Amino acid sequence: MENLLYYIKKNKTAYVSLYILGILYFLAIFADFIAPYPYDIQHRDTPYHPPTQIHFFDKDGNFHLRPFVYGYKLVDPVFKKYKIDYSKKYHLKFFTDGHKHYLLGFIPTTKHLFGVEEGGKIFLLGADHLGRDIFSRLLYGGRVSLSIGLVGVLLSFTIGAVIGGISGYFGGKIDNILMRLSEIVMSFPGFYLMLALRAVFPITLSSVQVYFLIVVILSFIGWAGLARVIRGMVLSIREQEFVIAAKAYGASSLRIIIRHIIPNTFSYLLIAATLSIPGYILGESALSLLGLGIQEPYASWGNMLSAARSISAISSYPWILAPGIAIFITILSFNLLGDALRDALDPKLRKSL
Repeated sequence: MENLLYYIKKNKTAYVSLYILGILYFLAIFADFIAPYPYDIQHRDTPYHPPTQIHFFDKDGNFHLRPFVYGYKLVDPVFKKYKIDYSKKYHLKFFTDGHKHYLLGFIPTTKHLFGVEEGGKIFLLGADHLGRDIFSRLLYGGRVSLSIGLVGVLLSFTIGAVIGGISGYFGGKIDNILMRLSEIVMSFPGFYLMLALRAVFPITLSSVQVYFLIVVILSFIGWAGLARVIRGMVLSIREQEFVIAAKAYGASSLRIIIRHIIPNTFSYLLIAATLSIPGYILGESALSLLGLGIQEPYASWGNMLSAARSISAISSYPWILAPGIAIFITILSFNLLGDALRDALDPKLRKSL
């Protein structure tokens, strides 16, 4: 385990994936500061605004050390067509004042990483049908979509590890009851069970309540398979000498399970958790896409993708697919990192690295 990072570094794909995930989580944590606009600010006069181009050269070819953007003029309100207005130039400003927010959730400030001069607008990834900045909403939405995977895995893997450890350690009737319970949970199709559980609760819940509800639902679905694997591992670990020594020392069964047995499954848990996080992200995205997850105006990658359900909208305004690209990159990075962890922690594969 102490050389885990070394083996990941040797796997360039996994190392790049780790950096990408680090950048994504950094952007989500500091979304208030990095995003030029709050997630719910609407610019009704610029629906489906195309991505703003940042310039160093003006229309005459003159170089400007300070980057700037041109204004855009809506020339077709029906089909949302825009034309660059070269008569209006707005310079970028860094560490500028803007909307009040709380850095890290508790530090009040009005500073933002960047913005434009008064009168101008900047939409790095374009705007949605309400004129909301997709880049800003993507950062805020990352807080939900990225954190729900970590929190969901932490909760479900804790439940699965404890139940699997108890089942494998005690065996007998306890083992039969717990394993039959896990088989019942596993027998339901995961996605439909998730929809059924969500439908039980009222749709009037706040987004914060929905967030925790989704975590609980995904965790309820995800613990069973892990519990069966951990149970199989514990059946062999409980016969090891250090477990027998702990029993002879007089340690309680709960202490043996938590302090001696489960820690010896951490290698598998780490790999499984990394490979399972994408499932939680997709689960939240699916619920939000169907309107059963995080509700407007709060942003998540799932409910942002709901605007891309129309083929005509995608063909006319392809930038609304940005949340889908973010989901794809995140899931791919987690899968590549999980494969690298599996190779690094497998003694047989480690020799070939």
